[in-house]
Amino acid sequence: MKKTLCAMAALLALGSCTQEQQNKLSRDIQNWTGTNGVLEVYAGDKVVRRWLKVDKLSTALGTEDHAARPYRYGWGVLDENLNMQVDPGEKKVYFEVSGFSNYVFFENPR
Repeated sequence: MKKTLCAMAALLALGSCTQEQQNKLSRDIQNWTGTNGVLEVYAGDKVVRRWLKVDKLSTALGTEDHAARPYRYGWGVLDENLNMQVDPGEKKVYFEVSGFSNYVFFENPR
């Protein structure tokens, strides 16, 4: 009974938030729990780089002006042989991707 009341109170509190507040809360929870993201960079229609187990992409901000920079960065396992799995020897690395690159970031369906 106590758990049910707590759940109902949480839903009521969430329902009173604006859509923007709900989205921010969702992103905060997702950033805390992480995701199993995949980042693919394309040259034309061919995948040329892939990172697995990416928890999030971040947008760089200027130190003084706090303006968004035209690149994204994060950490992920470089899938060197592009087989969509982490193989022995493939390591987690820092990466930066230009905002002018053709890339797709998605949750790994596996």
